[in-house]
Amino acid sequence: MKELRGWEALLIVVMILTIIGVSLIHYEAHPHVPIFIVIVFIIGYGLLKRIPWTSLEDGIVKGVKSGIVPIMIFMLIGVLIAVWMESGTIPTLIAYSLQIVSTEFFLPSIFISTAIVGLSIGSAFTTVSTIGVAFIAVGGILGVPLPMVAGAVISGALVGDKMSPLSDTTNLASSVAKSDLFDHIRHMLWVGVPAFVISLILFVVVGRTNTSIQPERMEDMLTSLHETAIVHPIALLPAVCIIVMAILKKSAIPTMVFGIVVGLVTSVILRGDIAIAEWMTLIQNGYNSGAANEELANILDRGGIQSMMWAVSLLLLTLSMGGLLSVLQVIERLIELIQSAVKSTGRLVLSTVLTGIGINVSLGEQYMSVILTGEAYAKRFKEMGHSGKQLSKVLESGGTVINPLIPYGVSGVFMSSVLGVPVLSYLPFVFFCILCPVIIIIYGFTGVSFSKSNNDRL
Repeated sequence: MKELRGWEALLIVVMILTIIGVSLIHYEAHPHVPIFIVIVFIIGYGLLKRIPWTSLEDGIVKGVKSGIVPIMIFMLIGVLIAVWMESGTIPTLIAYSLQIVSTEFFLPSIFISTAIVGLSIGSAFTTVSTIGVAFIAVGGILGVPLPMVAGAVISGALVGDKMSPLSDTTNLASSVAKSDLFDHIRHMLWVGVPAFVISLILFVVVGRTNTSIQPERMEDMLTSLHETAIVHPIALLPAVCIIVMAILKKSAIPTMVFGIVVGLVTSVILRGDIAIAEWMTLIQNGYNSGAANEELANILDRGGIQSMMWAVSLLLLTLSMGGLLSVLQVIERLIELIQSAVKSTGRLVLSTVLTGIGINVSLGEQYMSVILTGEAYAKRFKEMGHSGKQLSKVLESGGTVINPLIPYGVSGVFMSSVLGVPVLSYLPFVFFCILCPVIIIIYGFTGVSFSKSNNDRL
């Protein structure tokens, strides 16, 4: 096996971006196809470098193995949505949201609401798959462009995923950087607060300039919703249980299963007994409202294991690609190449953010972007007089918030599948995720929050 050189690693990444970019943007292909082509390209390059096929195969297996838990979560979320539609949980959230959320400030209201829920439970996936689905439905009823609604939902959800002490990525970043969790969160305010405020302003502006909102449709849709689905306060019980489980810091899979079971019980209570065969169909194929109103049917008819297979198949391909890149040591060589240009705090921050983005793009996995980047730059941050909380702040800004913007990333695949909006459609409106890396890079070059004295403050 010949060791990969820095320029080769860069060439491979450029080829990957070219293949995926041209396929998605020019040919408007599903991301599965370019990822499959990239896998064939990497395997061919690996064989040219005389890497044994068994090593390449082991890399694929190792990559896929790391994604088993996310795959299970994806399928459980599909079941959860179907069951919560059947039990009336999501229809009730839709009905109450239509009555509470301001139509004049619809997008800002969504952003603030999802941020509050995200901070409370610390999980972007749970936030998006529950209240996020409801807001997408409300947006569809009001005639708001769904990419805008998805942008507001994901932005708010990522506020929680980035700032909540209950978030796994927040805990991961502070752990990798060896910084105290609450020191890390306090230091994240330097980025989180301005990103939140600017995002809120942008959602106000975008919302005010959008003239497509049709509030007069609310009454008709509410009537149809009440006629078609269960709308009852008791139907909110599964959502309350999920929030409690998240606050108690229970693992994702038990939390999802518990939410599904409570949803099934709630459905039996409110609907009466349902045949086992109907339950099985619901879990596999999703909820079928049978609504006469086609528009309402499009909003309610979703969920089920089958609805997540598009996402699962893409995730399997992405994880396989990541495993192959690990065998070729592309990421390691690329990090070495980038680090050679680090001479100042500004360049250090820029290179750390770019490395996090590069790993997200290459591997499609936000956890690895935090772990690999943190391990690669911990020594450099220390040598330049910066503490662990400085590093953890950068890791979150270049890692956690980027993955939802990658069409084949774990978060991007999940968000687009659950919300029904393609990543490239909602990407321009995920203001919080776009602003965080920009703000942290500006801080790096201006020295804001990176002064040596700041290591002992905030």
